[in-house]
Amino acid sequence: MNPADLKFLIVDDFNTMRRIVRGLLKEMGANNADEAEDGAVALQMLKNARYDFVVSDINMPNMNGFDLLKAVKADASLKHIPVLMVTAEARKEDILLAAQSGAAGYVVKPFTKATLEEKVTKIMQKLQATAA
Repeated sequence: MNPADLKFLIVDDFNTMRRIVRGLLKEMGANNADEAEDGAVALQMLKNARYDFVVSDINMPNMNGFDLLKAVKADASLKHIPVLMVTAEARKEDILLAAQSGAAGYVVKPFTKATLEEKVTKIMQKLQATAA
């Protein structure tokens, strides 16, 4: 599965961070990305359109990344969508909570295109193996 075929949703309360992630995805060949400034907006977007992959920050106002992740995994029509969590802090309890809550992966800021690409590729390979 090629990143170019996927529709991404980038969720972060910082416009600059959304732009950085969008830029990295573009370098990977993924030009199809929408943005949301918090989990609440993202959840509405996920319910109204088809997305293949979510890249979400953890610390956001209104609805944080963990709440968004739980909402996605609790929704039968959304729970198949992989959610890659992004955070500025690599706290063990956060990594554990992300994994327990069903996150597909975890990236610590700042990260490079190589890191993001590796995570996205691994997650997609895992999904394809499960789907096969």
